[in-house]
Amino acid sequence: MRRGRFSLDDLPAWCVLNDVTFVNVKVANINGRGYGLIADKDLTNEDENVDLPALLTVPKDLVLSAEGVEEYAKENKDFRLLLDIAGHKSTRGDILLFLMVQLVLSSPDYNGSLGPSTPWTQYFSLLPSRVPTPTMWNEPELSQLKGTSLESAVSAKLTVLTKEFDDLRAKAADLPYWNELLSIDESITIQDWILLDALYRSRSLGLPKSGESMVPCLDLVNHSSQATAYFDENSTGDVALHLRKGCAVSYDEEITIDYGKDKSPAEMLFSYGFIDSDSTSRSLVLPLEPLEDDPLAAAKLHAFGISPKLELVEDEDGIPHSSAPFVYLMCLNEEDGLQFRVLQETDGSRHLRMFWQDVDVTHVPNTVKDLIHDHELYQVFELRVITVILNIIQQQLQELSDSQHNTEAPESVRQEIWQAVSHLKSLETSILEKSLRVLDEQRAQLLEHATVVEYLKAMESDQNDMVAEAANEEEDFS
Repeated sequence: MRRGRFSLDDLPAWCVLNDVTFVNVKVANINGRGYGLIADKDLTNEDENVDLPALLTVPKDLVLSAEGVEEYAKENKDFRLLLDIAGHKSTRGDILLFLMVQLVLSSPDYNGSLGPSTPWTQYFSLLPSRVPTPTMWNEPELSQLKGTSLESAVSAKLTVLTKEFDDLRAKAADLPYWNELLSIDESITIQDWILLDALYRSRSLGLPKSGESMVPCLDLVNHSSQATAYFDENSTGDVALHLRKGCAVSYDEEITIDYGKDKSPAEMLFSYGFIDSDSTSRSLVLPLEPLEDDPLAAAKLHAFGISPKLELVEDEDGIPHSSAPFVYLMCLNEEDGLQFRVLQETDGSRHLRMFWQDVDVTHVPNTVKDLIHDHELYQVFELRVITVILNIIQQQLQELSDSQHNTEAPESVRQEIWQAVSHLKSLETSILEKSLRVLDEQRAQLLEHATVVEYLKAMESDQNDMVAEAANEEEDFS
């Protein structure tokens, strides 16, 4: 659906009409960063005893939160019908439905009667029609993610978005106007839904009181790990932007906020479409799959309850640490004392229960490491875990290495995306290589542990006995 037009020149009048106030700052087009907020004069906040006025104040009724969506539904019966039939699953989902309505209301193609417009109807047209998040990249650009932690994450996200849109179309089939837009004329497409999701992810903020929200004008403020401003909610629910204590910003210099200093490079690229080169956060997350030959794989996944993952995080000293609770479950079997039983309740319902050493541990699947800590074979279990993680890291490193055969961006790949992905690959390669070295050392130490040595000798002896027994059986048969 075609987008409406609302230029930066129209924003001051919109702000006056909707009680949005700027103090000594203004919105401007920042070279290479889109819209942003700059100082209209030299600003300083170095006096601890002086409270400066907020740089930006946005009234509560403009904040697009769960509460804001519900308020709009009270005013617009058509939106209420859509929300009741396709919403109420998550704040994100409800906000996306609201944004979809604004997309329609603000479009020059709109000629229906979807109820009253809102301040967001105009403001929506100021938002970009393309967002540099990976879900909006073309196929050649997406292929550049091969070998990175984002490869599977973006693929999974696109699958989810497609399913969401298909579900929306199916549920809206009973609403004539929306059925026409979504299914008959296809005026709203999956690409529109992907855009709405990208707008939400790249512009939503976690507010202290309202939770995940979109805030007009505040969402124009760009990120910096050396942020000069911060936002909060005041006693009346208005959202305000303040200059940080001890900060000074010169005239025409950009005002910035921190989108999340602990976000990994992959998270930043996934949600915002860029990587902060000044950030010191170094981590990555990889999805985990059960061992292919594990007969208990399905039961373990069911008991674990959430999508298993491996997280590698560097501390302040650059030393990587791994976290993968599911791997401990992967590395245990029935011979060790892990069991699954289906129990039937008095009402006839059946439930899968997980037991360790005959103790029901169904409700604590994330604490398997703690459960096995006092077991006599704990070091053996740790060796299994480290070996599995090492194999995953080695495979990921190989995929990264195989994907880095081009030294220049292909013609169909935008230069800024090529640079961002190259940066991501460099960072993730470093984390993986460091983790490999640390885990190799831990594995070597475990192989020298008395418990492990004794266990491996016993395993070797049992294997030799089995070979000898098999040979004797062959001789007897002959």
